[in-house]
Amino acid sequence: MKKSISFQYQAQYSVSHEPTFEEKEIWLLLHGYGQLAEFFLRKFQGFDSSDRLFVVPEATNYGYLTGFSGRVGANWMTKHERETAIQNNHNYLDLLMEDLLSQYKNIPKIKLLGFSQGAATATRWASRWTGEVDQLVLWAGGFAQDMALEDAREKFSQTKLSLVLGDQDEFVTPESIEIQQDLIKNLGKDVKKLTFRGGHEIDSEMLSIILDSSD
Repeated sequence: MKKSISFQYQAQYSVSHEPTFEEKEIWLLLHGYGQLAEFFLRKFQGFDSSDRLFVVPEATNYGYLTGFSGRVGANWMTKHERETAIQNNHNYLDLLMEDLLSQYKNIPKIKLLGFSQGAATATRWASRWTGEVDQLVLWAGGFAQDMALEDAREKFSQTKLSLVLGDQDEFVTPESIEIQQDLIKNLGKDVKKLTFRGGHEIDSEMLSIILDSSD
């Protein structure tokens, strides 16, 4: 007989600078499978400013990337105890944002970027978070297939949505594109589609375009 227990857990996150709590916008960045927050943040560090804070929560499931030693990566979930992991992710991100925003006198705009596995995690969380997401960027990934569409339609009604893909991304298939097209159609909202020359990666030039257009 399987049972469960709740306990306090410590999770790590990285920030682009020590928050002044006067920033005009916060970008919450959700990394992909097998990545770590501090290294993922490096892709964005050059775009840091006094008005913009990047926050990268690190997923809480860890494993060696190859074999039984060496480099370690984190992931948001596996198929094992998947629903529990999803709920833990929601609790984690809720608490992180609550802690951050409680220290702001003037609440900044919240912008969310999910990369690869982090994209699905971002859509699940943002579609039921109590706060407002001004902009949602799904990079090398897409909307979670199990996202509650009714909740998402209402939640994203005022959110700018973008889907970013590399034209040589080995993880993007015609089937995955078709699934996303159906989800977007059912969502009933315009989604800006952007393509760059490259693979399963954060492209600095495309990132610069997205950040400039978000100002």
